[in-house]
Amino acid sequence: MTRLNGNQITISYGDNVIVNNLDITVPDGRITSIIGPNGCGKSTLLKALSRLLTISNGEIVLDGESIHKQATKELAKKIAILPQSPEVADGLTVGELVSYGRFPHQKGFGRLSAEDKKEIDWAMKVTGTADFQYRAINDLSGGQRQRVWIAMALAQRTDIIFLDEPTTYLDISHQLEILELITQLNQEQGCTIVMVLHDINQAVRFSDYLITMKDGDIIANGDTEEVLTKDILEKVFNIDVEISRDPRTGKPMLVTYDLCKRSYSQV
Repeated sequence: MTRLNGNQITISYGDNVIVNNLDITVPDGRITSIIGPNGCGKSTLLKALSRLLTISNGEIVLDGESIHKQATKELAKKIAILPQSPEVADGLTVGELVSYGRFPHQKGFGRLSAEDKKEIDWAMKVTGTADFQYRAINDLSGGQRQRVWIAMALAQRTDIIFLDEPTTYLDISHQLEILELITQLNQEQGCTIVMVLHDINQAVRFSDYLITMKDGDIIANGDTEEVLTKDILEKVFNIDVEISRDPRTGKPMLVTYDLCKRSYSQV
């Protein structure tokens, strides 16, 4: 099975260290969500794990080999990433965008093979985007666009998919649509999913494993039951929470919360 881990990772923007000496292991075949306050390094870590961002120190290993020593095309056959708020050129159609996911598998002049077309059709079918294959991306709703981007990632046929805030700017029904699709992909296709989410209840409901970050460090990681505790949430978010059980899933759920009281000298 594919195994991805980072050892003593340091990530910097110039002289500003965002992540310092961090160790991380991504569970195989599971859905992992990274949560934490704004600016804590969640998206930065995601970009580093997918090699969109160069690390300053340490090593990120996939299948026993550093990702920085693997050829770009070969790595793209193993890892796909949906960045935050992706943009496309005006007029690009759904089918054209999804076809870009086949780039790592193409040879010669980059023409789509019969196998490529089969994978593209499959990705659009699974994500429910086949009906607007010939429509321009920019004519679609936010939820439809997100599904198209996920279809492109699926067309790559990778073992790991990274998603940076996939529900941003979507209403609640479209958020659920995307998260249920991600769950389906994990369960039916066996994809390892790693995503950054802001909504804690959604992260718990749709994930098997949580990583909580603050100030570039991992504060806690483990199964949702282990991580969603009053002490950990207070330490990470400075909130005093009441936790109950989701009546539909049985998982822990935030019922209500307040900011922890602090003196002005601590602010």
